[in-house]
Amino acid sequence: MKKASLASLLLAGVALTSNAQQMLGISTSNWCGTKNIDLNPGYIADSRTRFQLDLFGLNFGVDNSLGSLDFSKAIQSAGGNAGSVFTLSKSKEFSIQFPVADINLPGLMVSIDDKNSFAITTRVRIDNQFNNFSRELLSSALFPGQVNSDVAITSKNFNWTAHMWSELKLTYAREVYNEGEHYIKAGLSIARLGGIGFLSLKGSNLDGHYYKSQDSLRTTNTDLQFATSLVDNGSELANGVGSIAGQFFGKKGGHGLGADIGAVYEYRPEETNSDDKSSNKYKVRGAIAITDLGAIKYDALEAKVHANGYLKASEVSDAFGNSQSFNNYFTSHGYTLDTGKRSTKVHMPTAMNIAVDYFVASHFYVNATWIKNIANRQNYGNSVYSQLSVTPRWDTRYFCVGLPITYSSLSHSMKAGIGFRLSALYFGSDDLLAFVSSKAYGVNFYMGGSIPIQKKRSKSHKGDSITTSKETTTEKG
Repeated sequence: MKKASLASLLLAGVALTSNAQQMLGISTSNWCGTKNIDLNPGYIADSRTRFQLDLFGLNFGVDNSLGSLDFSKAIQSAGGNAGSVFTLSKSKEFSIQFPVADINLPGLMVSIDDKNSFAITTRVRIDNQFNNFSRELLSSALFPGQVNSDVAITSKNFNWTAHMWSELKLTYAREVYNEGEHYIKAGLSIARLGGIGFLSLKGSNLDGHYYKSQDSLRTTNTDLQFATSLVDNGSELANGVGSIAGQFFGKKGGHGLGADIGAVYEYRPEETNSDDKSSNKYKVRGAIAITDLGAIKYDALEAKVHANGYLKASEVSDAFGNSQSFNNYFTSHGYTLDTGKRSTKVHMPTAMNIAVDYFVASHFYVNATWIKNIANRQNYGNSVYSQLSVTPRWDTRYFCVGLPITYSSLSHSMKAGIGFRLSALYFGSDDLLAFVSSKAYGVNFYMGGSIPIQKKRSKSHKGDSITTSKETTTEKG
């Protein structure tokens, strides 16, 4: 009998016939240049930064609801082991993002004048996301060799998307209203999206039972869809989807357009609205944006299946060699198939960002940012998990330290981190609790470098005070 696995039985009817952290510690700063563009493109209008050349950057994170992380145990035991670091939760359904990464490439931002700014930014993004998966489905799809007994596989409204793509983004922002104490600016980013590769498995319902002794799978009322740009034919999936997950290079890529749009309101009372272009002007700032609109189109291998039937591994293996006999076998065993190469869209992780920034005194601010998912999780593509973050920060032209505290809807838990900006360098994390707590569900790190040129201080600036055209006031930022 030819070798076959539970994964090939589970996915054969689908495939064989044929988806970060926001660096909140530093991106809420008034002197961060391009680092807040991805939160809201309107921020760069009337920026405190005159010019910035981005050199490099890396943002890497892991998040999940399957189990908690505790790196302190591994450190205490001089390395420890994976079992000591990861503790499974009792939940049957879970979501994972591992990894989520942004690799920032060279870019620049220019403040044309007090009203207009533009930026060009480039990056590569990676998002491997399991949304609303069951444990049995994950282990069966990725680790078929470890299934040693009968197992029931049930899952609803699940989506696994692993996606890697590049972005070349042009951003323009300008002042749209400035009267008295009220100031409004808005921005738009248009991105050229270059798809490197993707793999996606999703379904509205999966109800199956694998019988180890018979090496067979019985499914009822099951609807699955699978698509990938990583292979050209179904026979490459015979050993499970996990066997091709690393083949992101060397295949034909995709292309598409993306967009971000945002608006920012600032309340600028007389005591903060100085003539000094290098200092903060608002007492309260509110912002709203829709980010990551768009999709990437691929020429992909795609398959859909409705299953009410029974498959036997040896019979599936025997049918691999001939596509017609393969289709006949599945049709006669209760499987309705629709497969082939076709144009397939992989959607961006569209989100709505709402933020309020309050100037407390001197160089001290408090920021609240709500990030909400508005992507359809039943599309091919990735999505974010909603979160609410409060970030107190000390913010000056050449130094910033922020302490983001976040509630995550993914793990229903708290996160805490710290970020630093030291003129040309920045580094930090939005999620560090795994090093000090046994109840953390993720971890995140970021770092990067740029060449910033901040706007010059007014000639009337002396020490911590500036003179406006109306009166002498104390500098507020």
